[in-house]
Amino acid sequence: MLTTLFAASLLGIDALKVEIETNVAGGLPAFTVVGLPDNAVRESRERILTAIRNSGFELPSKKITVNLAPADVRKEGTAFDLGIAIGLLGSLSEIRGSLEGTLVMGELALDGSVRRINGALPVAIMAAREGIRRIIIPALNAQEAAVAVSASGADIGVYGVGTLNEAVGLINGTSEEPPVSVDVAGLFAGEPEYPVDFAEIKGQHAAKKALEIAAAGAHNILMIGPPGSGKTLLAKALPGILPPLGFEESLETTKIYSVANLLERDRPLMISRPFRSPHHTSSNIALIGGGAQARPGEVSLAHNGVLFLDELPEFSRSALEVLRQPLEDREVCVSRAALSTRYPAGFMLVAAMNPSPAGALKDREGLPTATPEQIRRYLSKISGPLLDRIDIHIDVPKVENADLFSSSMAESSREVRARVIAARKAQQERFAPLGVPGLFTNSQMNSKLIRQFCRLDRESSERLMDAMNRLNLSARAHDRILKVSRTIADLEGAEGIGMKHLVQGIQYRNLDREFWSY
Repeated sequence: MLTTLFAASLLGIDALKVEIETNVAGGLPAFTVVGLPDNAVRESRERILTAIRNSGFELPSKKITVNLAPADVRKEGTAFDLGIAIGLLGSLSEIRGSLEGTLVMGELALDGSVRRINGALPVAIMAAREGIRRIIIPALNAQEAAVAVSASGADIGVYGVGTLNEAVGLINGTSEEPPVSVDVAGLFAGEPEYPVDFAEIKGQHAAKKALEIAAAGAHNILMIGPPGSGKTLLAKALPGILPPLGFEESLETTKIYSVANLLERDRPLMISRPFRSPHHTSSNIALIGGGAQARPGEVSLAHNGVLFLDELPEFSRSALEVLRQPLEDREVCVSRAALSTRYPAGFMLVAAMNPSPAGALKDREGLPTATPEQIRRYLSKISGPLLDRIDIHIDVPKVENADLFSSSMAESSREVRARVIAARKAQQERFAPLGVPGLFTNSQMNSKLIRQFCRLDRESSERLMDAMNRLNLSARAHDRILKVSRTIADLEGAEGIGMKHLVQGIQYRNLDREFWSY
């Protein structure tokens, strides 16, 4: 007897509908899975048969064939266990209810319990698109899937099950469990908590202003200063001044974390911007993504958030160079022999480094801590093309004792965030009539848009040309200065870029001259 139902296979952060065909016929006892399964799917035979027996069902000695269609797409992982088991029971006439329009996914334990799977959110999004009417999924993934169904407005019932028997009872109609629902608005109620508030950071007014500009235009920023100057603290405070995640951004970010199995079990939706801080020993694959199963890397896990690289020159040269493409394209293409997978990578890069391999440039007696050759070798790990892609370079000096012992409170992250949100709103209103998908901030402007929205008067143009000659800046650095100047003008509510905005934008490239002139 042939039984048909649906499951899904993950392709990057999206899901592809898979049809599970199960047939039980006479012949020598066998259990065969076809349709390009990987080892985890092939090994499901023993898990499924043992779970069925331990759930109280009888298994006759017959020939069992399972086909996973489309047969030319590789099927990976253990999430097909529950669907195959339900299909097998259907072929053995243990399932009396209809399986039409039903998608079933879950990993089976030997005792028949159902374990959590990866990628429930993209699976549910695909189900809404493909006209699936019912989703049966592990109870630990049910809320995650229900979020996607609520977002789509599709008429789909999401049911969470803890055991194989619960799934059978649900399909046969002996269980009256209601579908899972999620209050999406309630998830966004309240303000996310951030580890560091701007008010807690002593001094560093210039660095705080630079971070505010970076947040307003989604610009990349490099902080250079001696150990203990507060670079890491400033970076950790940055997410608190970024605008809150919108629902579409939240869904896209959650899809990545769902696929990577990093979603918190009690939180089915990402409601705060991610902050990723990989160690400087991280490999190229850890940063960019890939591996045998083409998993998302740190650049994708930081999508719609912040990627913080502390001790930037300590990262390997090759690891830093792989950042160049995602910084420009805001996505990563991981290619393997069997497939090519794209992951979004629209992150803000925040990097920090010491000006010298010994830490500070000078010791307490005012003597250099390293020779020019040592400093040159230290800085040479950061290539010019990568440096050009970082919009703002800011010096973070040692905190003055007067600021350190001051009892006065600085501006809170809430106050700074209000200005950032206002500047982002101005940018969105400026770009909205263009109808360009994904264009929301100044940092995303291409050359054509820079010419349209970053016009300078004659005096300002001459000042910029003079700065480019003095600092030996590239054409890419020229565009970055204009983008940052446009953001500074937006923070002040100015219609166009004035001389003071341009001069401030140029100052954020001064480190090109000061630190890369050794």
